[in-house]
This record gives sequence, structure tokens and C-alpha cells, in this order.
Amino acid sequence: MDPRLSLIYARRSIRRFDGRPIPRELLDELLAAAMAAPSANDTRPWEFVVITAASRRAIIAQRHPYAHFAAEAGAVIVVFGDRGAPQLEQTLSAATENLLLAAAGLGLGACWCGMNAERQGPIRDLTGIPGGKWIVSLVCVGFPAETKEPRTHFDPARVHWERYGGKAPRGSG
Repeated sequence: MDPRLSLIYARRSIRRFDGRPIPRELLDELLAAAMAAPSANDTRPWEFVVITAASRRAIIAQRHPYAHFAAEAGAVIVVFGDRGAPQLEQTLSAATENLLLAAAGLGLGACWCGMNAERQGPIRDLTGIPGGKWIVSLVCVGFPAETKEPRTHFDPARVHWERYGGKAPRGSG
């Protein structure tokens, strides 16, 4: 692995946290990194609700079927934007990945929890996000209570050159 890419390989989904609060300065850094993402037509449609109160994180843990660890995280960041924004899901996915990489770089753990239509209502009720907005992800972030080794899932069999089924040129790689 090229050491210049070590942060990417070190970013892992962390689902166990020690419960410590995250300093506001670190949360601001995460949000700044998220907003450094590319956006379709430079629309920057992202908005965020940052949930730090333990009681509200516990509700997230109950309302999202795959975010049970939100209660122990230091924060949950809800990533959303206007439903009509061009390429909203792609743009907010880029912002979410930037946030995840920033968390790894700052020594925090994080996990992306996906959203779908049926999960919108319970999270909207808690956060007050209006119906004209679409929630793309929840990111549980905190000080990790687990460590994972860096890795990649690189599989050359999943790479096609020039067209589907195309093999890598000889002498490459």
C-alpha cells in the first residue's frame, strides 16, 4: 500500500465508542471537511444536524435499526439537503465520505448509517428536519473503543479495462 494513501486504508467502520464527548473544535473540523466535498453544479446543498445530547443519541439508537451504537458515540451527524438539488445523493455521499476520512485523521472513529424512505420519518420527528429535505446518512462518531487494522478490498477481478470483461494490458500492474 502506498503510504500516501494510508488514511484511506485506515478508515474503518467503528461501532464501539467510549462515550466521551467530542470537543466542539473537532466537530467543526469534521463539518468543514464534509463541506470541502465536490457538489453537483457547485450547489453545496448539504445541511447537518449535530446531535450530542446523550438522551437524543439514545433515541437515534432506538429509531434506526442499524445505529444501535449511536448511544455510545460522542455525536451523531445527520447529513441532509433539499430533495430537488441536482445529484443530491451523490453530493451528500461525497460529503459523508469526507467526514469519515476526517474522523479517521483526527483519531476518531465513525460509522456511516444509511437512510431510506422508511427511516426518514422517525429521524425527522427527532430532528425537526422538514419534509422538503432528504436525509442521506447518519454518521455516528466518537472516540473509538475498538481498533481495526488498515485494509483495502482491492480485487483485480472486479476491474474491467476499456469495456466489460476487458483484461489489463500486458506489462501493467
